[in-house]
Amino acid sequence: MKTIAAGMLIVSASSVAWAGDVTKYVNPLFGTTTLWDKKDLGYEMSENPIYRTVLTEEGRRPAKGKTRAWGGETYPGAAMPHGMVQASPVTCWGSGTGYQYEDPTIYGFFHTSHGHWGQGHFPTLPVWGEFNPDDYSSAYSHKNETAQAGYYKVYLNRYKVASELTVNFRSAHHRHTFKNGKDKHIMMNLSRTNSVRPGNAKWTFEQVDERTFKGSQNGMFFYAIANQGISGTRTVKNARETFTLIDFADGDKVLELQMGFSYTSCEKAKLNLEKEILGKTFDEVRANADQTWEEALSKIKVTGGTELQKSLFYSGLYRVMQNPNLRSDADVESHETLYSSNNYWDTYANKLVILQMLEPDLIANVIRSDIQRADRSGFLHSGFHGDFCPAFITGSYMRGIRDYDVNKAYQYALNNATRSWVNGKRGGRKYGDEYRRQGWVAENRVANPTVKTEENEAKASVQKTVEYAYSDYAVAQMANALGDKENYQLLMERSKNYRNLFDKSTGFLRARWEDGSWVTPYDPGIPYYVYMYRESNGWMSTFFAPQDPEGLIALYPSKADFEAKLDAVFSTPFGGYEADNMTGWYGMYCVGNQPSQGISYYYYFVGKPEKTQEKIDVIMNDYYAMGKEGLAYAGMDDEGSLSAWYVMNAMGLYSFSPADAEYIVTVPVFDKVEFSMRDATFTITKKGSGRKLSSITYDGKPVDGYFISHDELKKGKELIITTHE
Repeated sequence: MKTIAAGMLIVSASSVAWAGDVTKYVNPLFGTTTLWDKKDLGYEMSENPIYRTVLTEEGRRPAKGKTRAWGGETYPGAAMPHGMVQASPVTCWGSGTGYQYEDPTIYGFFHTSHGHWGQGHFPTLPVWGEFNPDDYSSAYSHKNETAQAGYYKVYLNRYKVASELTVNFRSAHHRHTFKNGKDKHIMMNLSRTNSVRPGNAKWTFEQVDERTFKGSQNGMFFYAIANQGISGTRTVKNARETFTLIDFADGDKVLELQMGFSYTSCEKAKLNLEKEILGKTFDEVRANADQTWEEALSKIKVTGGTELQKSLFYSGLYRVMQNPNLRSDADVESHETLYSSNNYWDTYANKLVILQMLEPDLIANVIRSDIQRADRSGFLHSGFHGDFCPAFITGSYMRGIRDYDVNKAYQYALNNATRSWVNGKRGGRKYGDEYRRQGWVAENRVANPTVKTEENEAKASVQKTVEYAYSDYAVAQMANALGDKENYQLLMERSKNYRNLFDKSTGFLRARWEDGSWVTPYDPGIPYYVYMYRESNGWMSTFFAPQDPEGLIALYPSKADFEAKLDAVFSTPFGGYEADNMTGWYGMYCVGNQPSQGISYYYYFVGKPEKTQEKIDVIMNDYYAMGKEGLAYAGMDDEGSLSAWYVMNAMGLYSFSPADAEYIVTVPVFDKVEFSMRDATFTITKKGSGRKLSSITYDGKPVDGYFISHDELKKGKELIITTHE
């Protein structure tokens, strides 16, 4: 068992007063580091002169050397639960969130960070003395860096400035303490964001009065008020970028900015600033952020476990609750509040299930937002792959979340499953016609497929087939609940389509050519980016049928044969392929990516829950808090996906089929979990010191099987999980 590293909680003696009983365990630096060692990555990093940032003796900088794998891609900056604003440092343009722990310099502070690629609005940097547009980043040290829930602080060595950031939902408060009160400036690099090439951003800037300035960048607006007088503004350029320098009169060495933001207009950004933080001190805004997080995270209270387990748990829950993000202004009625879209391929299985349990009102607003976007096309947007928004909506409905236009949500989900064109507009599933016609998607004939084969060459045909089959199941459940028996029967039949790709000769779900013959040559161990599989391989994708686990097992000669195949997932050595977004290998199980996450629970269906527990304990203990700093994840967190997997399993519950309102019971790492839902608080109590299930009771009665329903948990009783060695 790992122990917590010195300083890992990032709570210094001077900052303890700011952290609550729960927020003291939040470490926003989890997931910000990158894996470098072969034993962690699963492969030897290649030499590449242009691929991201590389490892050198002096630090990390663009140069020839070892490539940098995709890390957790989380950010350490200040955020609020589902807030519009995230104030966070940028150390590497174009990386997942703009921050990589190993990078030695800071280019500025973003005001949006999605926990994934993109965003990065309004890069802002305090500057003391001269500003060189060709070389302006500042070195910093992690010894002088503090990251807490809703708060970030760092010392910028170059400019001799201690920078502090805190936020409200639609606003940010900067406090920059300079060496002295002379020669102070604020730089805004409005010509670029984290996803826009240097100089290509569309932006405006205007000084309003002696302390106020405003502007816009790529569809977002800001309105800023300083605590000191502006002596002038100027434009400075290099070959690709344009910088706005805001000069301040000599005076107090503590320069503060209060900034409001909006996706509507500068006037709304001003409104958001006035309603949230105007007139408040930095410490008041910071205290409010901590208290808001304390209340949000305290909906789940845990007892027992190690300090590291508590830190991973609450840091994970912190990530889960950071997005989706607000898109509406402060004057919008709560039931009309809009949120950003989700990448459902990453989030539907665990992260959104936790939010369905904890924040049903938020979920209703998210679905309203999805419906509003679907009004333009007639289809639900599911993210970059698969079709999981319908599973999210069905799971929400089955958990009693229905404060939205249910019939419209169902119709759009049905459109995804049954139509390719609506009102002359294209939408729905990619290759959906082919899938509906023959019950599977054929693979393209790619001459020389590689792990990096892109979607314009290949279809990820197996992945699409199995994911569409699950979505069919999800829409069928909604159809049944709403009395649409015809579509229920149709879609339930189609939910078995994954079987059409089962190759008995190999025991894998295998791609077919357009003529129905098997794709050859075939190696189930190669992790393809999109060829046959999506960020997956045959070992992982074969075990994706959460709608029909018994049916999947029945494809094998016996349960013993299925169990042996499942054993082989974890015991077959990975072949050392360097594939994007696929790191942290446990045999052929890729801990660092989503397609593996449900595999270990299939042991329950052959009567071997102890094998499930063995596997998930290895993952929780060895694939979180990785690397030399003890801060790395096995792979990309993807809007809280890896964090959510840990949170669920640490509690002893797992959403095996998210469209179904029930949870498979595992052994928690904590002695007691108190989980506050909207109407009741249920308790999970672990009895015994072992890690194997002996019995499960709820409200004093034995649980039949290994599942507990959402409706039962809503009764607010005690779930007792008894264990043995």
